[in-house]
Amino acid sequence: MSVRGSISAMVSCVSKSVLMISVLLVIFASVGAPQTSNSRELERYAEIGQKALEEGRYPEAEAAFEKLRELSPATAEVHANLGAIYFQEKKFDKAVGALRQALNLRANLPKTEALLVMSLSELGKYNEATPGLEKCFRHSTDPPVKHMCGLELLRAETGLKQENKSVALALELNRLYPDDPEVLYHTARIYGNQAFLTIQRLSQVAPDSVWKSMAAAEAYESQGSYTEAVGEYHRVLTLDPDRKGIHYRLGRTLFAQSRQINSAELKAEALKEFQQELRLDPSDASAAYELGEASRSAGQLEEAGRYFEQALNFYPDFEEAHLGLAAVLMSQSEPKLALPHLQKAVTINPEDEVAWYRLSRAQKALGNDALQQKALSEFHRLHEKTLQQSRVKEQTLPTPPNELTKQVIEPNAEP
Repeated sequence: MSVRGSISAMVSCVSKSVLMISVLLVIFASVGAPQTSNSRELERYAEIGQKALEEGRYPEAEAAFEKLRELSPATAEVHANLGAIYFQEKKFDKAVGALRQALNLRANLPKTEALLVMSLSELGKYNEATPGLEKCFRHSTDPPVKHMCGLELLRAETGLKQENKSVALALELNRLYPDDPEVLYHTARIYGNQAFLTIQRLSQVAPDSVWKSMAAAEAYESQGSYTEAVGEYHRVLTLDPDRKGIHYRLGRTLFAQSRQINSAELKAEALKEFQQELRLDPSDASAAYELGEASRSAGQLEEAGRYFEQALNFYPDFEEAHLGLAAVLMSQSEPKLALPHLQKAVTINPEDEVAWYRLSRAQKALGNDALQQKALSEFHRLHEKTLQQSRVKEQTLPTPPNELTKQVIEPNAEP
């Protein structure tokens, strides 16, 4: 893992300290101090180095600051900036030496201390780096520095095989930076590795257990290996025929497989599994919902309504079931009965364009023109937002196999 992609902001913060040299020279000149050849050289190389840093020309900045180090070896800021440049250039061994020298000359350089421990981490010296990274992450008030130290701490704890600590830190990083792609990438790797190790341990301690087969089935399902997943779910049912939830998961997998290869036979098998799940567990709202949506799609409105109502009896905040039942009632010319289900749906999920669209149709049917326009306006806003998001995506991610069948706006729906 590398956090060098976000180092520029930190280098910018640290590099500004070199201006102290030029500022001091200006102060000396203002009080009539003689301008020596050494001071002129200091000022010249400081200007060259600062300009090179600002423009991202790190080799030139490195040369200038190395010259400054020769001219002013007792100036902590020179060593600090040089260490930051070495870090940016991935010369971590040199960065460690320069940053340590800076801190020896002046201890209160917090960003320099952070760069030092991150350089140690990049060199794989995790034991030495971890205490400083922990301090930086917990106490830094500089957002970019805190972010970088958190990622390097995750790297260090992973390198030290401190699985419990790295998982806890990954959870904290996700809480602090829920939309940061770099954090999401690295924490996903932590979770994936931990899951792999846990499943591996399960296979060792209980290779013939229900739990091992359930874990294998879910892993296969998440990978889209539906045939293998179906086999493992059948194995679970062989070991424990009355286990609740397995027929639903088996049906879900068969349903996904039927969509993948457009198989009516597999879809029929999936529906049988959902029905079997309800025989074992009438409270399984997901199984009832899938049967309801399949019945609605087939035009079997009475049957669909019963399944949706069954789902809502056990799961009153099931948004998709409210939308499904409302669609059935609208098809039966019962907009007044559909209205409370649609109002509930938009309360549960105000960002669902399907809910607002169907609400607008119900309000129109009831003659509530102002409320219909309000709902339709909200639908258009959310629909445009959806279109914009789809434009910026480089590719459309596949629907996860364990997703419920989502309610959609019918192709022939009125605008």
